[in-house]
This record gives sequence, structure tokens and C-alpha cells, in this order.
Amino acid sequence: MKLNVNYSIALTHILSRKRQTITAALGVTIGMAIYLFMNSLSAGFTKYSRNEIFKSNAHIKIYQDDEMSKPLVTHKDALTVIINPQITNTSKKIINPEALLADVKKQPYITNAIAQVNFDAFYSRGSTQIKGTGSGVDIMDNSAMFNFGEYMVAGSLKALQDNKNGIIIGSGISDKLSLGIDDNITVSSSYGVVKVLKIVGIFSTGSDFNDSSKCYTNIVTAQQFLKEGPDFVSAIYANTPDPDVSQAYVDKLKNITQYTVEDWKTTNADVLAGDSVRGLMMGAISLSILLVAGFGIYNILNMTVSQKINDIAILKAIGFSGKDVIRIFVSEAFIMGLLGTFAGVCTGLLMVKIMSGIYVGPPIGYFPIYFELHIFAGSFLLGLGITICAGFFPARKASKVDPVSIFRR
Repeated sequence: MKLNVNYSIALTHILSRKRQTITAALGVTIGMAIYLFMNSLSAGFTKYSRNEIFKSNAHIKIYQDDEMSKPLVTHKDALTVIINPQITNTSKKIINPEALLADVKKQPYITNAIAQVNFDAFYSRGSTQIKGTGSGVDIMDNSAMFNFGEYMVAGSLKALQDNKNGIIIGSGISDKLSLGIDDNITVSSSYGVVKVLKIVGIFSTGSDFNDSSKCYTNIVTAQQFLKEGPDFVSAIYANTPDPDVSQAYVDKLKNITQYTVEDWKTTNADVLAGDSVRGLMMGAISLSILLVAGFGIYNILNMTVSQKINDIAILKAIGFSGKDVIRIFVSEAFIMGLLGTFAGVCTGLLMVKIMSGIYVGPPIGYFPIYFELHIFAGSFLLGLGITICAGFFPARKASKVDPVSIFRR
């Protein structure tokens, strides 16, 4: 019964000081809304960044890395014969790529795998020349892995598959050279091979760097640019069910090949580091605002303890224990926190909904903010936890009131 009395007293305090209650709850509401908005924004930018990465990068890459010469004498205190290590391999060729690709595809944790031939390219029209990169691929397999068909703005993928002298170029190249579908473009490689290819497709990924430098040809054409035979492959790309745990699959693939196996996190370490820094900054700022709201509740309850010191003494004199007093003030903090947190979650959800519908233009598209249920659930619990902690310390102070010393005043 006393437990119900504690909550009744707490509710009476809340209702009798409506202005203070609303002020405290409003502070939590604002702090919670900003916390949710900032973390959803960070999640949105992270998702956008990853989508940009996976437009042209697979989860796992298998390739021939540079091999460095090593000292011929490695014994302790012996003279080192080679003191200037250099690259020893002259080719990035993967030996027997068809067998390796077949082995990779057989692995149960691989959802898709393709072979690719990469080369440096120079696009020319008249005296105008653009430097870029090219990839020789099976265009249909490439589209299945990277959803490349979604980025086509002119032409078709099948046209490249049916035309060995076809090429698909980025929209930036098309604009700079004033070329369109069915036009011819002169492409030369760093090996001095020059070809006139027919433009059968134009793509736009939204990345100015890719759209202004990248092209796709058939594998045979790319091999000719490198003066290599029909069995030449420079890299094998593979996708897994979950890119976040791709490192575990890398370790497994290393058991079936002697070539370098690298996951997308290693390849894009600089981009992911920037995402982490941005997430930490946004999280720290929003958490600071939420803590300020918690201090607001602390100040209100601390002031209440000072104002109600005589009432607290009477409660303890008639049999209320220190724990009962703590329950009363913690319950007040919980009620104010619950109201503010619930309102803050609703406000934050509304802000995310509004911002996600704003179109900011290419290449971003709609505002990169992302709703994640675990962020909202975690924020709700965090808001309640902070407000309860903010109420505990004034409650503990109130529980130590000595009624005898108060009555003697």
C-alpha cells in the first residue's frame, strides 16, 4: 500500500507544479529530438557512402599484388645482398582464372562472382583527350553484381554484349566530347593500342569522378588493350550475403588461392574512417544536448527538495523510510522523462520523415537521412536512463533528511 502512496505523492507534486514539469519535459523533448535527428542523419550519410562504394566495388577482390624483392641473405649479422627492394612481378595476370572463378562460385558464402580486366584508357575526339580507366567485363554478370542497369541513361547492356567493338561510357565523357549513342570514340591504352569503338550505352552513377572517366567494354577488347591473350584476367570480384562480415570470408578464400584477397573495408579504409569520425562527432553533440536536458530535471528536483524540506521531514516522521523518499522523487523524474522522451521520439520521427522527402538534387537525390528502428529504441531507453539518473541524486539527498533537526529549526 505504501508503494502506491509513494507514486500518489509523486504524481501530486508533478500536477501541482505543471509549469516546471512542462519545462523539464520540453527540455528532454528537444534533446531527444535532436539526438534522434543527428544519429539518423549519420546513419543516412553512412548508408549513402556505402551505396556509392558498392556501385563499383564488390565485397571481396582477388588480384595479383605487387611482389617485392627480398634480401638474398637473411641470417643474423650477415651482409644483405639486396638493399633496395623493388617490384619483381611484371604482370598482374591471374593464372588459370576460369578455374579459380569456378572455385570461388562454389563457396557457400559467395552470392556472386565475376572476372574483370582493368586498363588505363585515353578517350579522344579530334584534339580533345580525356584520361580515364576502363573495365572489360561480361556486362550482364557485371549488372547482376552491381545493379549497373539502373544507371543506364541511354543505350542498352545487351547492345554491348552483342557488339565486340562496342563501349559504354560515362555521361561525363559523353558531355565533354559531345558524343552520343552510335557515335564512334577513339580509345587508346597505356600500352599504345588504339581502337575506334562504337558507343552503345551511356551511364550515370551520380559520381562525377566515375562518370567522367570510366568506361566498360567486353573482356576481349580490354585484353587487346593490354596486349594480353584470351586467358588474361586482372581481378576477380565476389559478393557475400553480409558485407559487414566479409573479412571472415576473406580468411576462408585465402585457403583456396595464393593471390591477394582483400575485403571492401580494407580497400576503402579512408572513406570508412571519415564515416566513423562523422558518426562520433554527431553522436557526441547530440548526447551532450540530451545530458543538458537531464541536468534540467536535476535542477528542478534539487530545487523541489529544498522547497519541500519540511514536507519530507513530516513524511519521515510518520514512518516513511529513506527508500520511500527516493522512490517518490525518482518517480517524478521518471514521469517527466517519460513524457519528454515520448514527445521527443515522436518529434524526431517527424523530422526524419520530413527531411527524407526533400529532394536535394543529383548526385545525392533525396536528403540522406535514414530511419533505423534500433536507433529510436535505443534513444528511448537512453532518454529514460538519463532522466532517472538525474532524479536519483536529488532523491538521495532528500532521503538523508533528519526530521528531528528540521523540527528544531
